[in-house]
Amino acid sequence: MKLNELRDNEGARPKFKRIGRGIGSGKGKTGGRGVKGQKARTGVSLNGFEGGQLPLYRRLPKRGFHNLFRKEYAVINLGSLDKAIESGVLPAGETVDEAALVKAGLVRIGKKAGVRLLAKGEIKRAVTISVARASAAAIAAVQAAGGSVTLREPAAEEAPAA
Repeated sequence: MKLNELRDNEGARPKFKRIGRGIGSGKGKTGGRGVKGQKARTGVSLNGFEGGQLPLYRRLPKRGFHNLFRKEYAVINLGSLDKAIESGVLPAGETVDEAALVKAGLVRIGKKAGVRLLAKGEIKRAVTISVARASAAAIAAVQAAGGSVTLREPAAEEAPAA
């Protein structure tokens, strides 16, 4: 078998139906839409309509809260950071910052607020890391290995109990 002999299985792609091309075609005149009414017109959208019955999306109670001001962060773990330094993707002696992580292809920031360092995995060498946020466990692990973490955004203050 050659590449130019490859074909779909018989019936895998149904033949295109030409609709609205005369009564003899079997799909002429109304084009398979029945007669008149809202659904015979163009641009109709009846998603969620249940024939006048209260739709499911209105019968179910509303739950939860969507915070419009929430900041999302690109996440990097200590294990993947250590592996990248070991393989030479990141320079060992220099400060590892967000720009270096993006350039190395370890994170994609896009519209996110920055990079957050998490403590999954372990780090075996002293590294200076500069990121937006970091978990307390990640900071402790980096300091235990002899490195340091500088945060671009200070940790959120706990709200006083009322």
